[in-house]
Amino acid sequence: MDSHVRILGVLHIVFGGLGALVALGFLLFFGGLASFVGLSGAGGGADAAVAAPIIGVIGAAIAVLILLVSLPGIICGYGLMNYRPWARILGIVLSAIQILNVPFGTILGIYGLWVLLSTETERLFQAAPLNR
Repeated sequence: MDSHVRILGVLHIVFGGLGALVALGFLLFFGGLASFVGLSGAGGGADAAVAAPIIGVIGAAIAVLILLVSLPGIICGYGLMNYRPWARILGIVLSAIQILNVPFGTILGIYGLWVLLSTETERLFQAAPLNR
């Protein structure tokens, strides 16, 4: 189970990193869109002057939300790779939530629950040495 815990940790970091990249993509897309709308209204369009900041704020809010959802996975992956007891509990919670994220999150969630709820893994985290 030692290798399964490490694999699960890497998978959580990868999925969290992909979420962070998606957040960056939303930020770039909406920032570019806001710039485009702002430049198209440079001839004195009052509507464009109002719409551009709103589009920028919406994009930033979506990016921050996606980043906040992705961050626990990265933290969990780090903790699992270092056998921190709190990471096992966080991993169980995240795996249960990820089951709803069809199809890849479902696979990761089921795998995570299988790994983290086994008795062998529980013993690994109770006697977790600091250097593995």
